[in-house]
Amino acid sequence: MDKVCAVFGGSRGIGRAVAQLMARKGYRLAVIARNLEGAKAAAGDLGGDHLAFSCDVAKEHDVQNTFEEMEKHLGRVNFLVNAAGINRDSLLVRTKTEDMVSQLHTNLLGSMLTCKAAVRTMIQQQGGSIVNVGSIVGLKGNSGQSVYGASKGGLVGFSRALAKEVARKKIRVNVVAPE
Repeated sequence: MDKVCAVFGGSRGIGRAVAQLMARKGYRLAVIARNLEGAKAAAGDLGGDHLAFSCDVAKEHDVQNTFEEMEKHLGRVNFLVNAAGINRDSLLVRTKTEDMVSQLHTNLLGSMLTCKAAVRTMIQQQGGSIVNVGSIVGLKGNSGQSVYGASKGGLVGFSRALAKEVARKKIRVNVVAPE
């Protein structure tokens, strides 16, 4: 089985660090970000034949197209990292509804959509691994981050439930919650 890893949010921060580690471990990588130039720069820094893609994880059509392109150019994805996320810190009473929606769509729905696409392939392969990047804020809360905390707390519940759904297909699902 080829070692193909898709890192959503791979152009910056934790996602970029994960992409660097996976490249060193011999994975062929798809570095995915909303900004294609940023994804290309991150993929280029890895050396090798890693590819960059642009995708808005909150849009199911974008996610489906990205998975089709990854499979066409890299092969089936057997390792998925969801590090794409946004944060709009603000007290709840000052938070605009559109900021709430964008955080929930990117941080929670986006991971659900990428997992849905990846699990289809992983079930056919009878194996795979998914790591969703949460936040300690989703577990403990923090003033001024109620919406962000809700999106990351939801990711914890989603990841736990999905892990139980797909365990018999030899697919591991974990969530990490850095500070």
